[in-house]
Amino acid sequence: MHIEGVIPPMITPFTKSGEVDYEAHAANVEKWNDTGLRGYLVLGSNSEAVFLSEQEKLRLIEETVEAASVHRLILAGTGMESTRETIHLTNLAAEKGAHLALLLTPAYYAGKMDAAALIRHYERIAEESDIPILLYNVPKYTHLNVPVPVVRELSAHPNIVGMKDSTGNIAQLLQFQAAAADGYQVLVGTASIWYPALTLGCDAAVMALANCAPEACVKVQKLFLEDRREEAEELYRRLVPVNQAVTATYGIAGLKYACSLRGYQGGYVRSPLAELKEEEKKAIRGILEAASLLDG
Repeated sequence: MHIEGVIPPMITPFTKSGEVDYEAHAANVEKWNDTGLRGYLVLGSNSEAVFLSEQEKLRLIEETVEAASVHRLILAGTGMESTRETIHLTNLAAEKGAHLALLLTPAYYAGKMDAAALIRHYERIAEESDIPILLYNVPKYTHLNVPVPVVRELSAHPNIVGMKDSTGNIAQLLQFQAAAADGYQVLVGTASIWYPALTLGCDAAVMALANCAPEACVKVQKLFLEDRREEAEELYRRLVPVNQAVTATYGIAGLKYACSLRGYQGGYVRSPLAELKEEEKKAIRGILEAASLLDG
């Protein structure tokens, strides 16, 4: 399996009372269908997956599969703290139509999650999973960075097809690529390095910015592949401040508001996350305008 293209870790719209707004979610998928995205990640970090019940998670997968255009790749974030529960949720996601599972590193007992523990965890899941799996390296949330030797060992397993690396660390990305077996993909996990990663042979990205600026994220790669490198780089540079705003600066609430400004149904965040203040909304609008994302 080789993945090429851009995939958003989809936002989960909530109603003001905190319920999942499944109709809004399906409407977003239908709108994204027209943007050139390769597929969709349900239950990613930007999906507020940690706030969702198992029943909500499975229904979101169902709704995504139902609304997605033919040939869209459906990824599901099914990593749990225990190996047993990860296998359980992964295979339920497969039953609902997910093609691939993205597995967050178990991190509550981070001090004990050495290379041997991680290898043991992922190998068992790979053996018992009904769909191929991807590792998910996001130290920002887990405070655990996947060691290069773990990638070297796991990349040889036929049911472990790659990883999403959200560190934004170019040097580490190169180390992962060098250590990995043939056919194992390192997917970019942040738009902050999208253009540089393309120059280093990365073919796919799963990034928050693709929720609110899917066409632009797709176009960076399209221009790059057409050997219009200066145009690709210029567009990428224009998108970096937007990415900073909807990730590090304003977080998921900011990402949802940016989606709403661009015609998607962002909805509310789920408590204990807080909604944006008016001055924060004004700042995000200004950043989108500066990037020419609100023209017309």
